[in-house]
Amino acid sequence: MTLGEVPARYPERSPPRGRGRDAVPGLFVTGRDPAALLAELRQSVGQPAPPALGVAVSGGSDSLALLHLLADWAGQGGPVLRAVTVDHGLRPEAGDEARMVAATCAALGVGHDILMWSGWDGRGNLPDRARRARYGLIAGWARGLGLGVVALGHTADDQAETFLMRLARGSGLDGLSGMATRRRAEGIDWLRPLLGVRRYELRDMLRGRDAVWADDPSNEDEAYERVRVRHTLMALEPLGIDSGGIGDTVARLRDARDALASAAAAHARSIARTEAGLVVFSAPALLALLPEFRRRLVSHALAWVASADYRPRHDALIAAMERLGQGRSTTLHGCALIQRGEEIWVAREPGALRDTSAPADAVWDRRWRMKAPQSPDVAANALQIRRLGEEGLADCPDWRATAIPRSALLASPAIWDGDRLVAAPHAGLARGWTPVLIGGDEGYIRSILAH
Repeated sequence: MTLGEVPARYPERSPPRGRGRDAVPGLFVTGRDPAALLAELRQSVGQPAPPALGVAVSGGSDSLALLHLLADWAGQGGPVLRAVTVDHGLRPEAGDEARMVAATCAALGVGHDILMWSGWDGRGNLPDRARRARYGLIAGWARGLGLGVVALGHTADDQAETFLMRLARGSGLDGLSGMATRRRAEGIDWLRPLLGVRRYELRDMLRGRDAVWADDPSNEDEAYERVRVRHTLMALEPLGIDSGGIGDTVARLRDARDALASAAAAHARSIARTEAGLVVFSAPALLALLPEFRRRLVSHALAWVASADYRPRHDALIAAMERLGQGRSTTLHGCALIQRGEEIWVAREPGALRDTSAPADAVWDRRWRMKAPQSPDVAANALQIRRLGEEGLADCPDWRATAIPRSALLASPAIWDGDRLVAAPHAGLARGWTPVLIGGDEGYIRSILAH
């Protein structure tokens, strides 16, 4: 199949309005040349560049332009490139678009894989379900190939749309600071190296290369919030409210967020400690902080202990903080917030781990490995990591000597041989087994500073 055999639509772009010499209504504006776009991309990726890089390519103009730019870089001695397309199976054209991407990759000398998703049951929020499935599939693909970094084709236009969507939901500073250029989730670093580039610039570049792209019809369906926001943004451009100006605002908000994060990390170092993978706060010191710092320290602790990609929702966090202020323990985000004396312990909630298990030599709950003794008492391949639970704690006579709250120990990792408890290191029954926390105890502080 040749590229020209695949149907593609070329929607005309609107020139930017409201800023600069070129912002004249009706004037067709030429974007930066590919060399300038590649220079901005390389600066966004940073140094040292990864030796190998994955790129997610949907078939739309933004991700195809990213593919072309990264292929240019690879040809100049940049990272080895591998591309992936997820076919959600939701539109009859999706298969053709995936094959168009495959043909483009072949012409550029880039390896390419197509992943299929068939998990839509017709219920719930389709865009959110599809997005989560897409990230999960791509992360698994990247890990399988030994790729630690995957690039995504989000642009300055996507950043502006995200800002307005979050503004409408009443987001705070972190939400209004926009999408991050780099974010870690699912064991992968996700890069967005084109957040400073407008979509019309990328389409200019593709047209200059006679490259084709496809447009998803849902991009014009006002049943979707992002489409409505996109049309609203176009209507705001004559007032000078455009992607470029919003991008400048997002950058300033990000600077303010970074300053708050640095101060929050300093507070965490002075009033919190980590123990057995848990976060322990001095309750009086935590409750004496300004509300913004209290929320940051607790929300990051919850996300870190739960090994979650996102922090809890604002309203739920506020309600939990009110209960803590009344001296009451509570649960949130798969965690237990345990009031004990003048301390607040953030631990895993035992019920959240009821069905979570892993082989003894694998990662459990996305954060624990168990190092076996040199001569385990049974064959290692027969063992599993599961929560300790009530039944396991009953077999740990010395658990009180650990000084860890009982409910926290119930959710701690333990080694099981079927229904027989082999070891529970956090509960004083190590038997030669050593728990190893992925990322170490400093991961909590790093989570406050990372975005």
